[in-house]
Amino acid sequence: MGRLSRAQTQERNRARVLAAARDEFVERGFRDAKIDSIAERAELTRGAVYSNFPGKQALYFAVLADEVERAPEPPYRDPGDSPRTALAEFARAWLARLPLATDSSGTARLGADLIPEILAAERTRLPYTQLVHLDAIVLGLALERLHRAGTPAGRRVRVAEAALTTLHGASQLAAAAPGFVEPFGVVSACAQVADLDLDDRWDAPHLTQIPRARPADEPWSPPAATDALRDEPARLDGNGVIAILGLHRLSAIEEAVRAAPPGADVTAVLVSGTPDELAPLARLTVAELRACLRQAIRPSDWPRLQVVHDRDGVLAAAAGVPSVSDATETAVAVRGGRIVARADGWGACHAAASSQGPA
Repeated sequence: MGRLSRAQTQERNRARVLAAARDEFVERGFRDAKIDSIAERAELTRGAVYSNFPGKQALYFAVLADEVERAPEPPYRDPGDSPRTALAEFARAWLARLPLATDSSGTARLGADLIPEILAAERTRLPYTQLVHLDAIVLGLALERLHRAGTPAGRRVRVAEAALTTLHGASQLAAAAPGFVEPFGVVSACAQVADLDLDDRWDAPHLTQIPRARPADEPWSPPAATDALRDEPARLDGNGVIAILGLHRLSAIEEAVRAAPPGADVTAVLVSGTPDELAPLARLTVAELRACLRQAIRPSDWPRLQVVHDRDGVLAAAAGVPSVSDATETAVAVRGGRIVARADGWGACHAAASSQGPA
């Protein structure tokens, strides 16, 4: 066997650190886990651990993200064909991932410290708030596509928010009060949320509140990327909107979706000023949504929205955004293989999408 390249060695060491960290977190829990113990389990130095991850929290998020992304898909269920049945199936898929009251294994409670760690600092609370907003937008847009004759039409993002609030609460109670959560009741509650009148409507930003999209004529040669929502190659060469969004601006993607003309692809490119720490949290949140969405709604009913993790800012640079932060909001309109308009700052998503024509 030949000598491993530097990149191969780094990838192998990273995998060893992740495997060792998982064992450490399962055995001791997040708070009592030690970096020195993780290094010893991985048969690496403490410095080798820190060369792959900036700290224990980032390592914990990465372990949880890998756990969800690599989990085998559960048996396929007949997805819902109405908002009510889809939310019931989504809730069943969500609850199936929670630890049972009779399960005392550390593996079942690997994620028990996630929310406490997110709450520990503003630098994790703000991105997580926006990531949950993104979940609600994706779920709400999918529910809107399930509108059938005889059922109310309109925006369903608030319905999705209410269902996710119920399910996140169930997750926390399952960890804090094992046996309290009654799954059938939670599923029924989520199904009935679909019928609630939550006065949900979309109010487009006033034109005086958003920047103007600037005409452009630039080549568009995007690198290969993965749509994390579908776990398949992203479609980046068609006509549509590419929105480069920092983790504090993710909810702005709804403006692009609502303003884009029918048939246009909309892609949310997730970037961060501290990707080593926050990119794993973004991966985890999107992967959890994808796992439940697959069991609840047919892919043909998913919104024309892609989500791409751009950890190293490569796709952002291709769109003409060489420097990113968690507050970044830049959007470009693409047509015929060229960037034809761009906008920056608050309202950029709406401005770039509107530049393509009437919604």
